[in-house]
Amino acid sequence: MNIAIIGKSGQLAFELQRELQDAAHKVVVYGRDDIDITNESSIRDVLEQHTPDVVINASAYTAVDKAEQDNDACRAINTVAVKALANYCKSVGAFLVHVSTDYVFNGHKGSPYLPNDPLEPQGVYGKTKAEGEQALLEVLPHSSCIIRTAWVYSSHGNNFVKTMLRLMEEKPALSVIDDQVGSPTWAKGLAQACIAAATGKVSGIYHWTDEGVASWYDFALAIQELGVEKGLLSGEIPISPIPSSQYPTPAKRPHYSVLDKTATRESFSALHPTHWRKQLCAMLDELKAQLS
Repeated sequence: MNIAIIGKSGQLAFELQRELQDAAHKVVVYGRDDIDITNESSIRDVLEQHTPDVVINASAYTAVDKAEQDNDACRAINTVAVKALANYCKSVGAFLVHVSTDYVFNGHKGSPYLPNDPLEPQGVYGKTKAEGEQALLEVLPHSSCIIRTAWVYSSHGNNFVKTMLRLMEEKPALSVIDDQVGSPTWAKGLAQACIAAATGKVSGIYHWTDEGVASWYDFALAIQELGVEKGLLSGEIPISPIPSSQYPTPAKRPHYSVLDKTATRESFSALHPTHWRKQLCAMLDELKAQLS
């Protein structure tokens, strides 16, 4: 199978390449210097050299707060590009795997969100991701898979885990929000879900995160505890829980965005979601190995 991955510099593309490196598939990864995914001519000219059977769109505009002032750039990547990729895939009979987000929901439900729950994004980032989903479903409803995820981190790139490790070494104390609840997700597991969707050509909308739930405060405590245990941190500092009201941001965050994975477990039976703490432990072991 020929697989094209869009979004070379991101943490998901990094994990996708690692998961596929020993596979029999022919894999090509494209970054912004290789392809303009907002331009259908660029997509066609570049991808026809590879003739992919499957395109995995791991690119996204994810600067949630910056998006509030950068509407056009955010929409170009999260909406226009998705429609353009869908049009290309439709024209050549390719399958498209697209990664979306918990931000398409309003965060008020109070129980895990189902794939078919109504979309009600609260900010520019979420709105453009929802519009991207809708564009894909209009163009390519039967030859695409949308995988929504949340709180993604990896040993590669910038993310909450690596930021917390840095701040825990630099600061005498930290305050972390405790009234936003979701599920941390190691990008390695997300990559495996994307590959399963791609190779099995599983169409529909699915949710993928690691198992279990946490607040950002809970997540930070676990990062510190495991970081000290593994020698990534020199010691513990006080970490205090605070409400979102004490840390205002330009973009609204969903207060509760746990994603229901029942349909995913049924359709991707070979995959076994793992508790987020166990996944965090494995990623920190990997990070330590990279640093040693």
